[in-house]
Amino acid sequence: MPVELRRPSSVDLRAYVEALERGWSADNIRGKLAADEELAAIAHDPADYLDRQYDPEARGGAIKMLDGTTMPRLPGYRLWIFGEGEFCGSLGFRWRPGTAELPPYCLGHVGYAVPPWKEGRGYATAALGLFLPMARESGLPHIDLTTDPDNIPSQKVILKNGGVLVEKFQKPEVYGGGDGLRFRITL
Repeated sequence: MPVELRRPSSVDLRAYVEALERGWSADNIRGKLAADEELAAIAHDPADYLDRQYDPEARGGAIKMLDGTTMPRLPGYRLWIFGEGEFCGSLGFRWRPGTAELPPYCLGHVGYAVPPWKEGRGYATAALGLFLPMARESGLPHIDLTTDPDNIPSQKVILKNGGVLVEKFQKPEVYGGGDGLRFRITL
């Protein structure tokens, strides 16, 4: 199964929009609200939307949290996952310059999401594996990824890519609280 990571572009935008319109969102916290915001931003100015997906200088302004508060944006970018020529998900990467530590409002360096109709086919596992050499180029010694204790598929993706459980923790209220698991992949 050939999988590739692509920088978001106008060539692939229609496939991304179709996934959002089907009810999927790369934001597993804000879900439909985030999808609706993305659809509105794309409809308003597709070129600006695409430009904001690659933001290694954190120019994009504050990040809106679930509770409505805003937090400083970290440098980061998003890549789209394609498998067998079709849109299969999204992978996001964020970091703090000069340190591997993240602020409390950012649970991990990497997040990924696959639409339900593409789950269970290995796309997330392959995408994370493809991303690891890019993460090494960032100069970070490791990346942290978090998941819920009951999200066994996500845990398998991380473990298959060399992740090690480093802690169980309580998610901040801006993420809905509850238990979380933090994994680390040494680069």
